[in-house]
Amino acid sequence: MSFNSLDALRALLADMPGPDGDAAAGAADRNGQLTKPPGALGRLEDLALWYAGWRSDARPSIGAPQVIVFAGNHGVAARGVSAFPPEVTVQMVANFEHGGAAINQLAKTFGARMDVVPLDLETPTADFTEGPAMTEDECVSALRAGWDAVDESADLLVVGEMGIGNTTSAAAIATRLFGGDPGDWTGRGTGVEGDALALKVQVVADALAAHGAATDGLDVLMRMGGRELAGMAGAIARARSLRIPVIMDGFICTAAAACLEKTQEGALDHVVAGHQSAEGAHGRMLEALGKEPLLSLGLRLGEGSGAALAIGILKGAIACHSGMATFAEAGVSDG
Repeated sequence: MSFNSLDALRALLADMPGPDGDAAAGAADRNGQLTKPPGALGRLEDLALWYAGWRSDARPSIGAPQVIVFAGNHGVAARGVSAFPPEVTVQMVANFEHGGAAINQLAKTFGARMDVVPLDLETPTADFTEGPAMTEDECVSALRAGWDAVDESADLLVVGEMGIGNTTSAAAIATRLFGGDPGDWTGRGTGVEGDALALKVQVVADALAAHGAATDGLDVLMRMGGRELAGMAGAIARARSLRIPVIMDGFICTAAAACLEKTQEGALDHVVAGHQSAEGAHGRMLEALGKEPLLSLGLRLGEGSGAALAIGILKGAIACHSGMATFAEAGVSDG
């Protein structure tokens, strides 16, 4: 299963599998017999049932989480929208590969395999204020890189990103997908403020003016996205085809995922939001997608860091669900 055009991916998204209803029902039955008052574990119970359905196992476990960090460079960075120069992308990829970044520590802490996928860093995308960021072939290539990066034996996926200029890309995507003014969706990113933030808002406005009405989310991704955003979207789609649950990261990851949802309704049913970042518009985007974050810790690093931290939440939910005794097993009266 693969694709060689955006239309072929659209067809795949329209024919993706859903959760296993029998497994979810079996998990709900087990949950009702565990040694606790009904609902006492709150949202952990909902997470366990959601995960069980996608893994087709009423008593699942998490043993092989995967974290993938995609990196890409953006032509729009030349407009001065970031506090850091584009060469930082290459430098941070080396840091990921040598185990020195925050995401490396979090992946290790929660027992996740970590992969780094740099995407044509020597060739930035085009400045999307002047035309499409990517040709269709370039966008499909990045989507397929994400698709191919997913380990078929993984039982949980986190995707993250690195790319100077990519909060500007995400803000442009969000404005086109969800409406409103550029200022509603454009935040500080790497730390810009004052005149630099005003410039960033203007760049997003220029991008919207340069492109007509979009066909769907994949069209928006091609026009205003970046290779690393397309890589994340491709990986999230591949996870769905394999019924691998996904924990979504921050603002940029959510913008990439939204391109799938705005192409095929329900495309993110296998996805939970790991956290709400400190990027101002992230909460608004999560609300628009109907995703309630698991954590809110003021993070704004990217790299998949917030989602990786949330692996611990999901592992805790599954450990309780699958490891707790039932009332009958424990010899405890259930009232």
